[in-house]
Amino acid sequence: MDFDAKRREMVDTQLRARDIVDPKVIKAMLEVPRHEFVPPELRDVAYGDFPLPIEEAQTISQPYIVALMTQELELKGEEKVLEVGTGSGYQAAIISRLAKTVYSMERIPRLAEEAEKNLKKLCYMNVNVIVGDGTLGLKKYAPYDAIIVTAACYKIPEALKSQLKDGGRLVIPVGDDWGQALVKITRSGKEFIDRKICDCAFVPLIGEDGWKEK
Repeated sequence: MDFDAKRREMVDTQLRARDIVDPKVIKAMLEVPRHEFVPPELRDVAYGDFPLPIEEAQTISQPYIVALMTQELELKGEEKVLEVGTGSGYQAAIISRLAKTVYSMERIPRLAEEAEKNLKKLCYMNVNVIVGDGTLGLKKYAPYDAIIVTAACYKIPEALKSQLKDGGRLVIPVGDDWGQALVKITRSGKEFIDRKICDCAFVPLIGEDGWKEK
């Protein structure tokens, strides 16, 4: 299969045809090989307009949602970014093309290990994968220019808001099994300004300040 052609088609029909206009995001989505971040048996549909299952009952998001969340971070190239929910590493790989440093937290050690292998194999060396509870953020390297959360919570964890720089952006899905909204939070001093981006559907954000594991 010509994965390069499939990737170009994905960008043209799923991203440019919608509202993805940031040229840096388009370039990253053209460069990062999504098929390397999905299970081998699903590589032939890696560039489809839908999410895909990965190990440990998790998912890799629909390409459009990956691009949209990245675009909403408004990255210029010198930022320090925190990602909550590494999964297979695809979103982190995209962000790594647009930011200086990425810290990506994953609560499931097996997923973190596989994501780290994927990222190193493809030479995305500015991503640091860390096993831990993402609902608590990563205070050691805070504050962050941007934070992205790839799982949905019924509320926005306070630790994530507190670890944003003044002017920083947090993009997170908020809601439950019955309905979720992708929300952008911008910090302005002690105030946090929120804006709904769109409706969405994500796996639950598990952790101390999130959903409890069933």
